[in-house]
Amino acid sequence: MFLKLVFDRGGSLFGLIFLCPVLLAVGALIRIRMPGGPVIFKQKRVGQHGRLFTMYKFRSMAVDHSGSSISVKGERRITPLGAKLRKYKLDELPELWNVLIGDMSFVGPRPDVPGYADKLEGENRRMLLLKPGITGPASLKYRNEEELLAQQEDPQKYNDEVLFPDKVRINIEYLDNWSFWNDVKIIIYTILGKDL
Repeated sequence: MFLKLVFDRGGSLFGLIFLCPVLLAVGALIRIRMPGGPVIFKQKRVGQHGRLFTMYKFRSMAVDHSGSSISVKGERRITPLGAKLRKYKLDELPELWNVLIGDMSFVGPRPDVPGYADKLEGENRRMLLLKPGITGPASLKYRNEEELLAQQEDPQKYNDEVLFPDKVRINIEYLDNWSFWNDVKIIIYTILGKDL
């Protein structure tokens, strides 16, 4: 996976430089439209080998909300600007820094909050061999996850009993069949908004 490492470091550095105007513009919009809180949202997530790291995103929610670890489309805690940022995945641009410093990769499982990794058993714990990613095969399948959860009577239960196990299955399959060119394909499909 040396090629993956080189691609991650080089691509994230290029992305941060190339997208600097976009990052600054989004940061300014958050400061103007969502005052009274930080521009960057920081949260502990579970990384490779179960190690905790700090993930960075643009803030998309009200500061004083108290909600679950899953997000559902239309929640009041998500601000109007935040909804737009989430729709176009602009809130995730600061994760390029996580890729640059080696906490994340461009492609891999989405990093979970502490607690979910503890549910992994047996062979499924091999998922922790992977660095979490900005995108991945499970992200492509569930690109409309917030809308899907909004349709459920109990979003948390549906996430824990249906989505999480299926994402684990997809990510184990990704691990077992990993190739650099498959990573490139996943990135292209993510940019184009297509499913695998």
